[in-house]
Order: sequence, then C-alpha cells, then structure tokens
Amino acid sequence: MEDSELKKLFDSVKTIAVIGLSNNKEKAAYGVASYLQRVGYKIVPINPGCSEALGEKCYATLEEAPFQVDLVDVFRRSEFAPEIAKSAVKIGAKALWLQDEVISGEAEKIAKDAGMFFHQNDCIFRRRTRIYGMA
Repeated sequence: MEDSELKKLFDSVKTIAVIGLSNNKEKAAYGVASYLQRVGYKIVPINPGCSEALGEKCYATLEEAPFQVDLVDVFRRSEFAPEIAKSAVKIGAKALWLQDEVISGEAEKIAKDAGMFFHQNDCIFRRRTRIYGMA
C-alpha cells in the first residue's frame, strides 16, 4: 500500500474503533490507541470485558457504538476477522485495518465486496508515524 493512499485514508478518518482495547498498558492495542487519540482521533474501545479505556466508554460490539465509526482497527486473532469484517460492513465503516500478524482472506473479501478500504498484517501506528512523524 502506497503512503499516499494511506495518507488520504488517515486524513479522512475521524473516529477509530479499536477491537480488543483494554486498560492494560502492556498491550500493543493500548499504546497504538493512545497514540491515535493523542494525534486527534476519537477512539472507541470495543471489548466486552472492559467498561472504560483511555477515558472512553467501552462497547461490547461495534454495533453498540452509538455514533459513526470510520475505521475499525483489529487487535484480535485472525480467526475472528471475518465476523469483525461483517460487523464493520453492517455499521457502515469505511475502512478495516488488521494489525500485525492478523491476516484473513475472508475478511478481505467481505470488506472489499462492500467497497471498504482494507489493509492487513500491518501496524497503523508504524505506518502513520512514518507518514506524519511522531506526535
């Protein structure tokens, strides 16, 4: 994926749902979401076992978020990606991002068939900081 395409995506996104975000500061999801929040994105934690993360209310599912989510960032194992992709399509998200080592051809097909931007096996923090620098 070219940086110019990713820059267009990052510039168009306002709200990012982070699947698997909790208050565990040792987890990659926490560090990535914290950075994304710091650079101006609204973060929506999606985790049924958490009530709040990064000062935001957690929701058990994407469908429970009471506002538009632009991008869904996935920190779950690959086998969960197709169901997450279906939920992302259902809520009208415009992008699905699967983090490092999360790979799913089925999720890719679901997202692309719905006209969504799709990117997998890559870190959104690493890609965004390469394009914009650190915040």
